Amino acid sequence: MMELDKLKVLLSSPQKISITMHDRPDGDAIGSSLALYHYLIQGGHEVSVIAPTAYPIFLQFLPANNLVTLHSDANLEATTTILNNSTIIFILDFSALRRNAFGTQIGEAKAKKVMIDHHLDPEDFADFSLWDTKASSTGELIYRLIDMLGDKHLLNQDIATCLYTAICSDTGRFKYNTNPNVLRITADLLEQNIDLDVINSFLFDNYSFNRLLLMGYAISERLIWIEEYNTAIIYLAISDFRRFNCESGDTEGLVNFALNILGVKFAALVKEAPDMIKISFRSKGDFSVKDLANKHFNGGGHKNASGGSSRLGLHPTLDKIKSLLPKYADELQQPYITALVKEKK
Repeated sequence: MMELDKLKVLLSSPQKISITMHDRPDGDAIGSSLALYHYLIQGGHEVSVIAPTAYPIFLQFLPANNLVTLHSDANLEATTTILNNSTIIFILDFSALRRNAFGTQIGEAKAKKVMIDHHLDPEDFADFSLWDTKASSTGELIYRLIDMLGDKHLLNQDIATCLYTAICSDTGRFKYNTNPNVLRITADLLEQNIDLDVINSFLFDNYSFNRLLLMGYAISERLIWIEEYNTAIIYLAISDFRRFNCESGDTEGLVNFALNILGVKFAALVKEAPDMIKISFRSKGDFSVKDLANKHFNGGGHKNASGGSSRLGLHPTLDKIKSLLPKYADELQQPYITALVKEKK
């Protein structure tokens, strides 16, 4: 395992660097990657950012977004060339190579690999790792890395814009995983004169008409509330996505509407795709969706926010989730808000 000092020496001379992130990049993944890009180019490095799949339009305001290479069928040769020519590959916001569309190529590449992540159960493939499950976001870890390398003076408006986006996205506007250090970092970012009105408008006030219609339909027609187990599930079929002309990112945050129901401790968003069923799990309190996703849906993530998949089909997958609820009855049958009130009394 490479030590920090050796990484610093490696970065002291110009390198060919690739930065990539997990499939279906969110605000933390793309924000962290572009922040790192803006930091590294100041060292004279040749830097490429490769997104393994498309990401939401509302994240494409970030500075240098136009320089991101999308790993698509049309760009396979280009991304392969970039990876093969890289001397360093930064792996951000994921720690299992299967979570990236070209993860196998990353693993086989001769480049030094630097993994920066805050998810559980990392694989052992990196030469240098900055890994902390207590971190609010990978954006927080990028800030820490810049500080550890003695380069806080290189923070600028572009880096700060990207890092604020990363941290704000992964903390749900500072609702989750927020601690004094996160707020201190955020204060430091604000001192770089970032435009909060612009950032927050793109992130949170930028719904297309079709996205709003989809959300309304999902809540009114595709929401299942299983009150006995304080569980709520939203499900969407391929036909629903076609009906509302959905784009990447249109279901971002949708699972939280299910979780926001009074008393609900466990929520899921179940989405039908051509080749599999994709599931987002959320929970409150001590109920671990990470364990449930890992045991039953080939997934994982954080205790209160995880993902999984199924190849059973849409409705059989819904039936499977429902069938598991009695196994977790002791944890689920006490409503979350009621538990909090009793605890405070």
